[in-house]
Amino acid sequence: MAPRFAPKEPVVLDPPKDTAFTLMELRQYDGVQNPLIYVAVKGTVFDVTKNSKVYGPGGSYAVFAGKDGSKGLAKSSLDPELAVPDTDGLDEGEITVLDDWYSYFSQRYNIMGKVVAESGAKI
Repeated sequence: MAPRFAPKEPVVLDPPKDTAFTLMELRQYDGVQNPLIYVAVKGTVFDVTKNSKVYGPGGSYAVFAGKDGSKGLAKSSLDPELAVPDTDGLDEGEITVLDDWYSYFSQRYNIMGKVVAESGAKI
């Protein structure tokens, strides 16, 4: 049986990178300021550029471009106010949804690094 959320077609991913991104640095990867589009989930930064129609300007999930939108993903919300990494207060069901999103991204997109605090510590 295929893993949950497995892509329909096999995806060959590059080895994960370990680049550190502050939230401010991540913002430039929004498909506007930079042609690359990165989305972070649970602090892991994914390159979603190949799916720019969805994550790029005007795309249905563009609200997450250049951000760690973990809270919004967990709440299944496209509200820009919720496209933040703060997951405090999520209930068990929302945490499960967030874990599912992480699994989905992990099986489709290259890992570019981790989100770190401005001081350089991983958050």
